[in-house]
Amino acid sequence: MPKVSFNNKNQVFFPALKTAVDAYFTENNLKKTGNTQLYVKAAVLLTVATGLYLTLLLVSMPVWAGILGSALLGLTLACIGFNVMHDACHGSFSTNNKVNDAFGLTLNALGGNAFIWKQKHNIVHHTYTNVDGMDDDIAKSPVMRHCHTQKWVPMHRIQHIYIPLVYAISSVAWVFIFDFIKYLSSKVYTTPLQSMKFSDHLTFWGSKLLYIIFYVCIPVYFVGWGSWAIGFVTMHIVLGFTLAIVFQLAHVVEETTFETVSGESTQIENEWAIHQIKTTANFSKDVKVISWMVGGLNYQIEHHLFPRISHVHYPAISNIVAQKCKEFGLPYNNLPTMRNAIVSHFRFIRALGMKPVPVPVSN
Repeated sequence: MPKVSFNNKNQVFFPALKTAVDAYFTENNLKKTGNTQLYVKAAVLLTVATGLYLTLLLVSMPVWAGILGSALLGLTLACIGFNVMHDACHGSFSTNNKVNDAFGLTLNALGGNAFIWKQKHNIVHHTYTNVDGMDDDIAKSPVMRHCHTQKWVPMHRIQHIYIPLVYAISSVAWVFIFDFIKYLSSKVYTTPLQSMKFSDHLTFWGSKLLYIIFYVCIPVYFVGWGSWAIGFVTMHIVLGFTLAIVFQLAHVVEETTFETVSGESTQIENEWAIHQIKTTANFSKDVKVISWMVGGLNYQIEHHLFPRISHVHYPAISNIVAQKCKEFGLPYNNLPTMRNAIVSHFRFIRALGMKPVPVPVSN
């Protein structure tokens, strides 16, 4: 495993920012975890998902209605991932860790695994954001080239055309392939997976089995193989694309920077917090519907700096973060609309797909 460190000596920015953010919560007598707003949202999303699932099983409907219902189920499951699972797995859903653990298992209900995801996301991605050779989120080579340090292959010329398909199949690949690769290899890309207790192994296999029962066996029993296949594929296309595009817009855009592992030991020039600022971007901060649906993940800068603060607080503390970035002469990557972010992402991916021009070697 490569060793990557940050230049954390003489930190000034993050202590000043943390003091200001802590003062906001103290002055307003607020907890940093979820509140009634979050719990109501969780209840609504879980109820809608259950209702859609049962309706698709028990109500006879034309094919177009079944496709629409399956698409809505996929979108709702993505919203549960953004709003409920994400906060819970970060320990910010509730002050009670048992509650966080319980709601974190909504990821298992979506087909993933909370134990593996916490290490992939909370530890690896949040520590080594956009570090080529460490961050599993940008380790999709040769299918996708995420940064200039990754090897170029000819098919990358059209990666901006085919990546929507890659995003569309990403959730089904996650459920049936990637989790098993990490589990069986005991690694998250280049980072060893922490030891699993017996209960973790039991949860892994038990939840995968339950996924097959609830998403394959029961639907096939009620609606038949053909209708199930159409609905299952539709659900995963929407689920996968929605999850992938939201997370890609946070880090893989023209405005963000990347680092790479060089040799066995690499030191990043910046302190950890400044690295997060430079490798992360916000989008659509002022669009409340998007903020509600994506669980505040359009405030990725705030999330990466304060992952244990619930997303319901990000709009309020974003002004503090932006002001501190301005004071310290740091960028605050904020794309005003989701359209701007999507255009930036695909433009960046297209540029990365062009064949690199060899750098002439001087004598």
